[in-house]
Amino acid sequence: MAQEFTIKSEAIETKINQLLPTQGGFQPGVDFSASTMVVPIVDLTETAQGSSLREDLQKSLSLTSITPFNVSNTTSTLINTTGYYRVFGSTGGGSSAGSGAQSRFTLTDGISSKIIVDFEFINTSAQDSLGYTFDFIVYLEAGESLTATTNSSIVSISGSTRQVADLSGNLINP
Repeated sequence: MAQEFTIKSEAIETKINQLLPTQGGFQPGVDFSASTMVVPIVDLTETAQGSSLREDLQKSLSLTSITPFNVSNTTSTLINTTGYYRVFGSTGGGSSAGSGAQSRFTLTDGISSKIIVDFEFINTSAQDSLGYTFDFIVYLEAGESLTATTNSSIVSISGSTRQVADLSGNLINP
């Protein structure tokens, strides 16, 4: 015969509220219980969080979900719409670009700016090509934008952006 136990845990109640927002979360006056009986578990996490795809599939790239970019010797605005965005790709250039050749990503609100990723190409005696990969997520509020800059014609940034969630954090499927 199985035994029943009542569980009083604020941490568990908080997690239920996070995982089941569409169900109203944990209701006052409802006891959370446990049992010694073996019960099969069905994982409804993605559906409870408002997505019908597994997390790894939700991060997929598709023809219509990505926006490619290529920046060389200029500054380009990559994203200026609110939400969460994945930015990925590579930057590269020849070592003969000279000291001070850079590629960088900057967040700006039109008044102030912050460099979030910065690559510098340093002149060496060898004629090597240098390359770096990047993959990061940015959050943009109203009026903010992400720019990419290179200051040399032999340094470029190539990649893509993909919106992964809206401003409220609701996942966007590919």
